[in-house]
Amino acid sequence: MHKEDDVLSATHSAAAAAAPGQPMTVAAHTDYTSEELRDAVLSILDDNKADDVVQVDLRGKTSVCDFMVIASGRSSRQVAAMSEKLSEELKARFSIFAKMEGKDTGDWVLLDAGDVVVHLFRPEVREFYQLEKMWMPAQATA
Repeated sequence: MHKEDDVLSATHSAAAAAAPGQPMTVAAHTDYTSEELRDAVLSILDDNKADDVVQVDLRGKTSVCDFMVIASGRSSRQVAAMSEKLSEELKARFSIFAKMEGKDTGDWVLLDAGDVVVHLFRPEVREFYQLEKMWMPAQATA
């Protein structure tokens, strides 16, 4: 398996950790909802001064996740720090060991927390990819 193939891997708890070289499995969490997880992500990002936070409700549109959250940081350092803080908080609050890609460069960090996938960008990288436009409702033409 290539590193790129593992980007949207499942979250897991310590009890459900796979053996080395084996894929991770999703832990059955019933103590929180996807809405509570999304709200926690939004709160953590707000506490860490994320800019231009957008949430996209994907329920019924994809089986990958229920919500996508997209936010910007002012620099690569802030993007990397926000992703690290978010990962630590999700682990502490929900026992989620989120899969993270891109933290080393800090241009675009993907954090997979299962029901919520978070994309953190530097503003110019976010503008280039315009990720939220892929999932937003189509504009009605007059």
